[in-house]
Amino acid sequence: MRFFTTLFLAGLWAASAQAQTSIKFALDWRFEGPATPYFVALDKGYYKAEGLDVTIDPGSGSVEGINRVASGTYQLGFADINSLAKYRDVKANASVQAIMMVYDMPAFAITTLKKTGITTPADLQGKILGAPAPDGAYAQWPIFVRANNLDASQVKVENVGFPVREPLLVQGKVDAITGFSFSSYFSLKANGIKDEDIVVMLMGNHGVNLYGNAIIANPEFAQKNPKAIEGFVRATIKGIQETIRSPETAIDSLMKVNKIANRENELARLKMALRDNIVTPAVQKNGLGGVDVKRLSDSIDQIALTFTFTNKPTAQDIFTAEFLPPADQRQVP
Repeated sequence: MRFFTTLFLAGLWAASAQAQTSIKFALDWRFEGPATPYFVALDKGYYKAEGLDVTIDPGSGSVEGINRVASGTYQLGFADINSLAKYRDVKANASVQAIMMVYDMPAFAITTLKKTGITTPADLQGKILGAPAPDGAYAQWPIFVRANNLDASQVKVENVGFPVREPLLVQGKVDAITGFSFSSYFSLKANGIKDEDIVVMLMGNHGVNLYGNAIIANPEFAQKNPKAIEGFVRATIKGIQETIRSPETAIDSLMKVNKIANRENELARLKMALRDNIVTPAVQKNGLGGVDVKRLSDSIDQIALTFTFTNKPTAQDIFTAEFLPPADQRQVP
């Protein structure tokens, strides 16, 4: 009898294991403070409770994730929705959509040092700008130029690698850099620069009226596994809500997967992302994860000022709210 009981329990365990849907999720960057909510959801079992076996991998830029998801190598990713709009302009490309907005205010920024004398967009003229080619912030540079009436020919743009971007600024080999505000700011601090010597110009405060990074889904996987997508979004929102409630304890989930990180720096980086990019007035009013369709449509129009669309996508082409839970489950704590 004991044998059959053991066999029965083993069968139940196997069935339970098979019921877990595997999802590979590609981040835009390293395991740093702003990635905390996903590791909270993983650490607290929110994904598992939704029947998901989630693997989270780092990325090397907020544009790269689109190709990783489009190819099917990753089922879900975290990427720049503006770059997604450009990607969808090519009809032959996969119909990748964003399923959850995370950075209601984009983290796109121009960062420099006080000693350069650059305090406004106009001050960039005659200077050298260090910009990694796959950088999501650099992708918006033409819009920033247009919005601020800059003469782009007066700014020398150097294609630099992500690892050397901040060091080159510290060394004075470039005068300013493009990047995500919370990445560049704390990388400069790690390179010995004091807070008061860092100047950050958020593009969103200088005419670039765009959304930022969103969770995107492989279309074939989403079509075949809608419940899994819904579960991932629901669990991720819980992770964000828990992070908002207590960043000081949430950061522990990140530190478990990045043991060499400086806890104080990553906590500060997380709080900066929450303050500037995630918990905006619009999100406080309308809840996490959604978009204003008119605002998204207007942002595509702004992209069109500097990017020639052949098959200009609509807001509905690049974002769907079908996987979001009801608004009362998406409120900011």
